[in-house]
Amino acid sequence: MPAFTRSLIVLLVLPLMAYGDDAPVKVAVFKGAGVGPSAENLITALKAAEGRKIEVVRITAEEIRDGKWDGAKVLVHPGGSGGGQGKALGEDGRKSVREFVSKGGGYLGVCAGAYLATNDYSWGLNLINARVVDRQHWARGNGSVKLKLSEKGSEFLFPKGREMDIHYAQGPLLARREFDDPKVPNYESLAVFASEIAEKGAPRGVMEGTSAIVRSEYGSGRVFCFSPHPELTDGLHHLIPLAVNWLAAPKKR
Repeated sequence: MPAFTRSLIVLLVLPLMAYGDDAPVKVAVFKGAGVGPSAENLITALKAAEGRKIEVVRITAEEIRDGKWDGAKVLVHPGGSGGGQGKALGEDGRKSVREFVSKGGGYLGVCAGAYLATNDYSWGLNLINARVVDRQHWARGNGSVKLKLSEKGSEFLFPKGREMDIHYAQGPLLARREFDDPKVPNYESLAVFASEIAEKGAPRGVMEGTSAIVRSEYGSGRVFCFSPHPELTDGLHHLIPLAVNWLAAPKKR
């Protein structure tokens, strides 16, 4: 087995060993308005996880509003339309998600799901205190971009180095707000954009330096967001279950 493959397996198994729990992680992937085709790639990545087994189910907006989590430890909102998913949840559904996370659940947002996690829209979940830079040009194009990882980001996500290439499809350019919100936690930035896509009238010089991968704690739970798409990038599919294992692990006290 190649050394790099062994290192990936170790990264995926370490959270399991650290917390002494070999039960499968039940992950609920949102199914409904605003969900794009990349959700199927995300589910494939989850089912192919090495190490701790991940059980994938689909969950609707109605089930979320009714609090029918059925033992799920992590909720995933995939790519597509953040506004579409947020509006499908409605006010009661968004409140239910916040309660789920605050009581110890995990939230994974990818692209549209990262938009949804912010407190920058009326339909947002308000899980992370973040603004979306250049909202006017959210449809700035698709393609490969380069990320620069923080030291912790490299240790957790990409031990090969501090830079990675990843597929981008109009995900949010995240930045910290100028003020703290006592109800919404600030995030930890694990990676920033080190190159840019500026098509369809989007200005240049805006994307680089904004956050691309972030995580935070929310109450007793955790939040993890990818603006780009590891599940659509060869060699990076494992980052999805890696994030899920972190989200499902109990917080250290």
